[in-house]
Order: sequence, then structure tokens, then C-alpha cells
Amino acid sequence: MKRNIVLAAVTAAALVGGGTATALATTGGDEGSARQAANTRLSDDDGRDDDADDRDDAKAPSADVTAPEAISSALKHTPGTVVSAELDDEDDGDKVTWKVDVLSGDDTWHSVSVDPSSGKVLGSHTDDEDDTAQVRAALKGSSVTAAEAAKAAAGKGVVTSVDLDEDGKDTSWEAETRKAGGAEQDWKIDLDSGKVTADVSDDQD
Repeated sequence: MKRNIVLAAVTAAALVGGGTATALATTGGDEGSARQAANTRLSDDDGRDDDADDRDDAKAPSADVTAPEAISSALKHTPGTVVSAELDDEDDGDKVTWKVDVLSGDDTWHSVSVDPSSGKVLGSHTDDEDDTAQVRAALKGSSVTAAEAAKAAAGKGVVTSVDLDEDGKDTSWEAETRKAGGAEQDWKIDLDSGKVTADVSDDQD
């Protein structure tokens, strides 16, 4: 009788705890033995799923074509000044492409899509931007292009984006890199010297 009560208590505890319970009872009717044999195991499926999601998030986008190569392909298709290049999901889908923003000589903005595997231009369209004058002023007299900034940052990891930061008094190129483990880091590249420094303001944020 006591053994039955113990087993019922173990089963009830397992149901309340959200887990599964396995109880092994001996035939001697010993209450202590029944307690020792009762083995409760709680499963945490959500924890395993979260770990898998974290591993997926840590994976860096794969691309055979580097940022400078994507920029070169975009400029062959649409001549002008590259203001940014980013390895990103196309329309938040599964397909990853290089998105290269080119400011042409007539101040028209073009968004050029480049295949990250072959370097082939997949298409382009014009964009409306309101900071053309600010971009022109920031790049006036500068000697480092977006492609050169990406090459400079490549020593820190795989460059997944390069973009002109024309806000504030310290204009520069900004690049994001990822290492094999998935760690991300933002960098600033000087427009004149090409010197690469860690983006401290981003780390603080």
C-alpha cells in the first residue's frame, strides 16, 4: 500500500513539473527502496531548440565573392561611386545577395544586386535618396574608395558590409566583419589614410 502511494506521488510530481517519470518498484514492499528506484527526468526541448537557433544565428553568410569583387562587378554594370555594399538576405528571404549602392555621375542612385557565388549582376533599380549632397561633400578629396576600405578591413575577418558614415564631423567608411565562430565586429576606416580602427561607439551601444 505504501509503495502504491509513493509511486502515485512520483507520477503526480512529474506531471506538475512538466516532465516524464519512470518508476521502478521492488517486490519487497520497502518504501525506501521504492523512493530510491524512482527516477524523475525532466526534458527541456525548448532549451535544445534555443541552442540550435543560437548556432544558426552564429553562422556567417557564405559568399565566394568578396566585398571588393562585388563592388567591381557592380561598377562594371553601373559606373559611378559606390557608397555601400552589404551581404544581405534578398527581401528578407532565404537567398543571400550583395546589395551595392552606386551614385552615378548624374546624381542618380542605383541599387545593384550581385550573386555572391559567381559575381554576376542579377539586376538593378534606381533609388530615391535625399543625402546626395552630403555624400558628395563627405567623399570630396578622399583617397580611399569603398573597395579599398573593404580590402583594409578584410584583415580583421570576412567583410559582410561596408558603408559611408557621413554623419557628424568624423566621416569615415564603416565595415562589419565576421569571424569563423560568427563573432561580429564593426570597424572605421579613415577616408584618407585607410587606417582601420575598432568602432568604439558601436561597442558601447
